Amino acid sequence: MLSLSAVEAAVDRVSAVARETPLEYSYPFSERTGAAVYLKLENFQRTGSFKIRGAINRIATLSAAEREAGVVTASAGNHAQGVALAATRAGVDSTIVMPKHAPISKVKATRRYGGRVVLHGVDYEEAQTRAHEIEAAEDRTYVHAFDDEAVMAGQGTIGLEILDQQPEVETVVVPIGGGGLIAGIATAIKTQRPDVRIIGVQAEGASSVVESLQKGEIHTRESVDTVADGIATRSVGERTFEVIQERVDEVVTVSDEEIALALTLLLERSKTLVEGAGAVALAALLEERFDYHDDEVIVPALCGGNIDMNVLTTVILRGLVQMGRYLKITTVLKDQPGALEGLIDIIAEQQANIYAIHHERTSREIGMSDTEVEIELETHGPQHAAELLTELRSNGYEVEVQQ
Repeated sequence: MLSLSAVEAAVDRVSAVARETPLEYSYPFSERTGAAVYLKLENFQRTGSFKIRGAINRIATLSAAEREAGVVTASAGNHAQGVALAATRAGVDSTIVMPKHAPISKVKATRRYGGRVVLHGVDYEEAQTRAHEIEAAEDRTYVHAFDDEAVMAGQGTIGLEILDQQPEVETVVVPIGGGGLIAGIATAIKTQRPDVRIIGVQAEGASSVVESLQKGEIHTRESVDTVADGIATRSVGERTFEVIQERVDEVVTVSDEEIALALTLLLERSKTLVEGAGAVALAALLEERFDYHDDEVIVPALCGGNIDMNVLTTVILRGLVQMGRYLKITTVLKDQPGALEGLIDIIAEQQANIYAIHHERTSREIGMSDTEVEIELETHGPQHAAELLTELRSNGYEVEVQQ
């Protein structure tokens, strides 16, 4: 099993390239939860993710012959960037296999860091299969995204930083995909401070660890479906699962809607941009997926900030819906002058802001003299939205809320 000494040995290698990221007290999230919340801002890391740590440590352990032959890996994006940068800095050729639908921003960044990108498959597992084919054909060294001791040890340096930055920490909350991050952090912390709780968090649509713990053996999902693409793996690693069973106190899940809410709140309240995987730890805290007491010192690890801008737009809208501040409604009006004015007057009286209005006259579900109107609105919160809907319906409008 991964040892503390392996993590400590990785410190000098990792610190030569990676940053020691800030651990900042969060007033808004402490007030919201009643805990003392400190955010570990690994989204400020080089390449925008913790993955650079494990990649640096693994590349540093290559033999001269392995350096000459080059490396290959598979990744949805963050590990890809870490390996590309670490390999380029070490003068090692790298080939990165990424799923065909990997975020464009991550693909471009991987190429900028010097990696040769091969797009293959619909998810991480299919990309990994292709990477192993390249490994065999070109005699390259495969750099696993998580199930590798050197990679886990590199990620574990985050745990050492947390203990140094906040010695009074009581609970650390960590995202889980394949398990490399939490295996490293749990090893760094639990072997020194067994009293500190380690809570793992997965997306509901990629909950392989939760299912594996329930079964007592590694379970592979048939598919994954989550906005948190950085942790969208069908299975946990063998080495990482061993550490999770031994050193992680609890593993919980959060929905995509809850991830979107946490991401949006981070952006609005903390001025901090994270990707879906980077928001899951905070989401679990906000949704009280695990028990904690008032003033408990809790550190959610914000593991990455590499989110595609098109995805960000969608996620923010979903977050605003969860906050009750975005409302999309449809109703049917007579297609005649002045019909829309009465509806807008009520919306204005209720002090809701109109983002957009769309007319649909071709639907077979409405009369020939009618028009279906869809309106996107900004509201102040759930109560305001409910009051607006009540007022519209009391004035005779048949209003449907679009999810």
